[in-house]
Amino acid sequence: MSIEENNKALVRRFVEEVLNGGNLDAIDELMAPDYLDHGTPTGKYAGREGHKRSIAKQRAASSDLRFHIEEQIAEGDKVVSWVIGSGTHDRERFMGLAPTGTRVTIENIIISRVVEGKIVEDWGVRDASHVWQQRLQRERIERERVEQEMRLARSIQQASLPKEVPTLEGWQISPYYQPAREVGGDFYDFHLLSEGRLGLVVGDATGKGVPAALVMSTTCGMLQAVSQTLDSSSPGEVLSRVNETLLSRIPTNMFVTCFYAILDPRSGSLSYANAGHDLPYWRRNVGGAEELRARGMPLGLMPGMGYEEDEIVLDPGETALFYSDGLVEAHEPRGEMFGFPRLRELVAQHGEERTLGNLLLEELYSFVGEGWEQEDDITLLTLKRSASLS
Repeated sequence: MSIEENNKALVRRFVEEVLNGGNLDAIDELMAPDYLDHGTPTGKYAGREGHKRSIAKQRAASSDLRFHIEEQIAEGDKVVSWVIGSGTHDRERFMGLAPTGTRVTIENIIISRVVEGKIVEDWGVRDASHVWQQRLQRERIERERVEQEMRLARSIQQASLPKEVPTLEGWQISPYYQPAREVGGDFYDFHLLSEGRLGLVVGDATGKGVPAALVMSTTCGMLQAVSQTLDSSSPGEVLSRVNETLLSRIPTNMFVTCFYAILDPRSGSLSYANAGHDLPYWRRNVGGAEELRARGMPLGLMPGMGYEEDEIVLDPGETALFYSDGLVEAHEPRGEMFGFPRLRELVAQHGEERTLGNLLLEELYSFVGEGWEQEDDITLLTLKRSASLS
């Protein structure tokens, strides 16, 4: 045999014994001690030992990996081999990709220099374009799946929010809801009760996306059903009943914060209970802003929970603000949070030139600046008793 034929046979032996047979010890016999792969001259896959690691990694990713030489050309001490590897990616990660069970084929053009019966150096060109195409395709499918989930979550959330705001003589009720890019679990609702009373709800289900939207929708439905079935003047009883029902219907790692109030529009009485939600504010005519405090655990966490109740009377010109944490937890570019003290001060200083909701939104957007990416849903619900009653 000519030198060229011997060199080609050496490369074929490498493919059969090492790549297909997995005999990594044969590398020491077939490659020179100072072997150099010009594709990876440095790093953990460089040299003879690095080549062993690279081949072991490829074989570990597939249960049926096979290589074959499509064509060879030899001249002098150089052998040009067109090597095609194909296998099912069903075991370990490969080229940064998790196993998918799909068939992977990679074509290689390898130039090997053989000196005294050993491969001393390689140059190679690998065509793995279809692997990356598969990766891009999977990423596109995943993006579309996430986008579809977000659309579904938004539709669930929007369908659960009230379509109309109740009209009460002598009262102004102003809801505002702005979802974040990633859907959360904010909600508000109104319950028409007997004797002209009105139930008002603001809440937030933990989590994002469809799970949060489903829990939020479930909670809204339960609150509506329980409040109208009981027709009670006790908001704490409503929350307690919903808590017991919700426990077995939501995942164990999720819960719902909720503020529930019942308004008697004739007397101005507002009785309320709180299941772990951010404290609302009461802006009084005498000045300042008071927190509406009432203790209680979030819904869906523990059985047998009781909910503390309290009651205020809104005089003409006074306002109550209910909100979600998307407002107070908004951050400006340097990382400072909008915060509760700022919110309370704004409520206390609110005058008649603007509605409270508009004032807070203007202050928020001024605080966060241009280019702000909203982190969480923002819900505001203002309840104001008109200054003059007809």
